[in-house]
Amino acid sequence: MFILVGGGGKVGYHLARALLADHEVLVIEENPARVEFIAEELGSDVIMQGDACDAATMERAGMQRADLVVAVTGEDQDNLTLCQIAKAKFNVGRTVARINNPQNESLFRQLGIDSTVSATTLIMGHIEQELPWQGLIPLLTLGGFNLEIVEVKVPRGATIIGKQVRQLLLPQSALICLIIDSQGTPRVPAPDATIHADDILVAVTSIEAQDSLRNAITSIGP
Repeated sequence: MFILVGGGGKVGYHLARALLADHEVLVIEENPARVEFIAEELGSDVIMQGDACDAATMERAGMQRADLVVAVTGEDQDNLTLCQIAKAKFNVGRTVARINNPQNESLFRQLGIDSTVSATTLIMGHIEQELPWQGLIPLLTLGGFNLEIVEVKVPRGATIIGKQVRQLLLPQSALICLIIDSQGTPRVPAPDATIHADDILVAVTSIEAQDSLRNAITSIGP
């Protein structure tokens, strides 16, 4: 694969270094000092100086033959611009964007970016798995569909305890796909499956329905 990386900071450098063993990689970086560093460390054929968001620079870099574009600059706006131009002008099949502000994730997906990576969201997911939490833990984003696979633990006292799956009032764009009991045993959520306290529910949901799904599962009864 030919992978074009926009941004030669620490993330871009280490990503290119890891990918070089199996793929052709080119990094576009504007900072001369970073360009010199990457050229010394990885080779001059791996780095190109220029504005990664400039269409002319992209063309010189061979964007038209890229199999994958990864935008990992420190600016969300630049990452979005790079991915949009790559898809619209150069017909790149797949784009991945680094997101520094997690609030921008839904916007990136709405604007056609195939995959997004937010370090903040990933770290929060790990923290939430270790702490008592009544929210949704994101497990996987389904690129291009505005959907996520999430998990949520049924708290003690929740109104859904004792109900069957068919009785749950979930958002239309949410679907429970797995129930894991407190012993770690998974089961298929058949319509007559009963919800118990401390069950972990794995669901597919649209981004917009996440709050409604969380409320439906974690609301505490009187």
